[in-house]
Amino acid sequence: MTRDANIQAQERFGAAVNSGKLDELDDVVAAGCVDHDPGPGQGPGPQRFKDLFTDLRSSFPDLHLEVEHLTATDNDVAFAYTVTGTHQGPLMGHPPTGRAIKIRGMQIGRFENGKLVERWGSSDQLGMLTQLGLTPQP
Repeated sequence: MTRDANIQAQERFGAAVNSGKLDELDDVVAAGCVDHDPGPGQGPGPQRFKDLFTDLRSSFPDLHLEVEHLTATDNDVAFAYTVTGTHQGPLMGHPPTGRAIKIRGMQIGRFENGKLVERWGSSDQLGMLTQLGLTPQP
């Protein structure tokens, strides 16, 4: 596929996350997609991402992912992003705090035939917990 097709697939992924229409991930994530940075208990394929973002949207109903910078080749799409949201549902066993978050992250995705087949990424999870007041204090 071309660079532009990969960017379009990544944009569709982001639109599905922001809208909560997570079934649309089936169209842009390969069945055997491997996430090299999965959360606990998360398996391969589109269901892994649906489960992750269902949980996050339950904790942060106004979850929004904004791409800040993107670069792409005929195989890969890499981008830096900012995630915002308000903690209105349980998160990792913690009740809602009502606090807002704004965290940054980066991701690299490898695409084949217009679908994500591998992902590497990192987001500021400690920053999120700190903003929510959920980190242990010394």
